[in-house]
Amino acid sequence: MADLFAGLEPPALPDRPAADAPLADRLRPARLEDVVGQEHLTGPEGAIGRMVAAGRLSSMVLWGPPGTGKTTIARLLADAVNLRFVAISAVFSGVADLKKAFAEARDAAKMGKRTLLFVDEIHRFNRAQQDGFLPYVENGTVTLVGATTENPSFEINAALLSRAQVLILQRLDARALAELITRAEVVIERPLPLDPAAREALVASADGDGRFLLNQVETLFSVDIQKPLDPAGLSAFLQRRVAVYDKDREGHYNIISALHKSLRGSDPQAALYYLARMLTAGEEPLYVLRRITRFASEDIGLADPQALVQCLAAKDAYDFLGSPEGELAIVQACLYCATAPKSNAAYAAMKAAWRSARETGSLMPPASILNAPTKLMKDIGYGKGYAYDHDKEDGFSGADYWPDDMAPQRFYTPTGRGFEARIAERLAHWDKLRSARDT
Repeated sequence: MADLFAGLEPPALPDRPAADAPLADRLRPARLEDVVGQEHLTGPEGAIGRMVAAGRLSSMVLWGPPGTGKTTIARLLADAVNLRFVAISAVFSGVADLKKAFAEARDAAKMGKRTLLFVDEIHRFNRAQQDGFLPYVENGTVTLVGATTENPSFEINAALLSRAQVLILQRLDARALAELITRAEVVIERPLPLDPAAREALVASADGDGRFLLNQVETLFSVDIQKPLDPAGLSAFLQRRVAVYDKDREGHYNIISALHKSLRGSDPQAALYYLARMLTAGEEPLYVLRRITRFASEDIGLADPQALVQCLAAKDAYDFLGSPEGELAIVQACLYCATAPKSNAAYAAMKAAWRSARETGSLMPPASILNAPTKLMKDIGYGKGYAYDHDKEDGFSGADYWPDDMAPQRFYTPTGRGFEARIAERLAHWDKLRSARDT
């Protein structure tokens, strides 16, 4: 019998990579359950696990850092639900490639074979090109799986996002990266020539990127190393700065903790020392900056709103300049945060609000603040009695915005430090106006 799909299938991939293929390809999982570090998606209760169990995929965008398994997951999804797998890259493909892929998918669909179209770096397609996907996604000609390292909210147009589920892949943690090393040792049939401290340093230097880690592992296996390397030997061999970890494991977690506590304690000298300890030891600069940025929201917040701005500007500067020039921007962010007024009021407010939302999340807002776009909604009271604040003398109506069955709560209590002192004055003024109008 003739093959009905002859000419429609993409070139077949070998079942097993060649023996001389890159290690990352040889270790590419054959099953979804073998993917490491993304169990929140691929596990039985994860979004992908549930789709596969149901045998039906929706279009999706896989958003995550490099080397976290986006391409691998897309391939395995196609196999799991028996779809044609077609892959294109937005870096190398244009409109002609898209038209060809859609035409082949349409022909295959007529013969009962659906297509999973994997688009790597989908954010690199411009808005008009992204619009071109819409009719084929809507009518089911293709199930779109896009991969991106950039925030889809900014890089992918809203119409396409509304037709696709955004799934967030996490940076591979130390456990997942250690598992990749173990799998590599099984394939190569010998242990990695590193002592325990150097092994931890290698994992840390990967910064959550599994592909980078396996490339480094392959380099280590490619030569005959007689004696296991320590962290210093590893750094010299790879010609890459690698963070040094002592036997008590104080090199990484203790030093980043010391940096955080020094920032919180408003000691710029100690903070700069611990920052230098990490960067000169080879820690990934962006890892340190991520922690400082988190600090800006957690421990400074609205006491100095510019702290977060400084950290994000430092990230842009580092991306633009790279090392070592860009590290000065990280120093600037560190010193700004260390010398800024401190407040954890926003952090405490977040935790309190989240706790309250979990306990009372089904309560309806008062009808007066609900939009009423239809006559029926107006008839049942939506929007009735809403007080438009700008029409009031003080620009403040003092209305009650809480659900009818919930007493007003106070989650955010600003301190008297920095900019929060002015915020506290505003809140006190509004409380006074609200009390006067209630009496």
